[in-house]
Amino acid sequence: MVTISAIQATPIFLNKEKSVEKACTLIKEAGKKADLVVFPEAFIPGYPDWVWLVKNSDSTQLNDLYVELHKNAITIPDESTKKLCEAAKISKTNVVIGIHERNSEKSNSSLYNTMLYISDEGIILGKHRKLIPTGGERLVWSQGDGSTLNAFNTNIGKVGGLLCWENYMPLARNSMYEQGVQIYATPTWDNSDSWITSMKHIAWEGGMFLISCCQVVHKKDIPEKFAFKKGYSKEIINRGNSCIINPKGEIIAGPLKEKEGILYADIDLSDITKAKRMFDVAGHYARPDVFEYKVKRI
Repeated sequence: MVTISAIQATPIFLNKEKSVEKACTLIKEAGKKADLVVFPEAFIPGYPDWVWLVKNSDSTQLNDLYVELHKNAITIPDESTKKLCEAAKISKTNVVIGIHERNSEKSNSSLYNTMLYISDEGIILGKHRKLIPTGGERLVWSQGDGSTLNAFNTNIGKVGGLLCWENYMPLARNSMYEQGVQIYATPTWDNSDSWITSMKHIAWEGGMFLISCCQVVHKKDIPEKFAFKKGYSKEIINRGNSCIINPKGEIIAGPLKEKEGILYADIDLSDITKAKRMFDVAGHYARPDVFEYKVKRI
């Protein structure tokens, strides 16, 4: 039996050091029970929700916000990833966490929406950069490419996933299915019931366990110094709605709404084999004699 978890939490907005510190505390807490800990999209140092509020013509505000975000982004590896790895090793748990990543391999000025994978031994397994930011997100994040469409072998099975709305891309999902992902992480900012419906379908389609994990954020969590905060008409910015789903497409933990918390689920990987007896999307239902599929790993 394996125990997996989804951490629905609030980052310390645009504060890398404190967000990392909170993440490490949560890893140690969840690691007392869980073999895998999944955090929300862009947890370090918080989701750039201003992209939906600030007009693109407001260059002054957008520039100031980007400078803050860039300053608080992570490079892989750095001191922040070292702390996250240490927490994973101490807790003996695998970690998937959403971060803002600087493109340290090139200009060190562009940012990616990235999932970081860490083993229970505190080793960085790899990363995935979101293929296509959604809507206003394109003003902040660069596009990822096929080189990071990877899943990873861990001591509890094969772990992979996609970020937020790239889960709506059938071919991106298929890249995970073909790699035999058993536990599929979907860190997100989407807290809608329609999102949960889609995740239930994807878990069933892929015949795998799925962890949907989102931040919970209230207006009070945004520091007063950020002018875009005035644009919110409601106190709750994101209600979370995190959950864990089995290969039958059934919710087995959550949804958790409007509060911080950790969801746990005990899972049996043999349930994946049972699900794929009838429908294996990358196996006997793939029909390679009819369809041709290829990922350009540039």
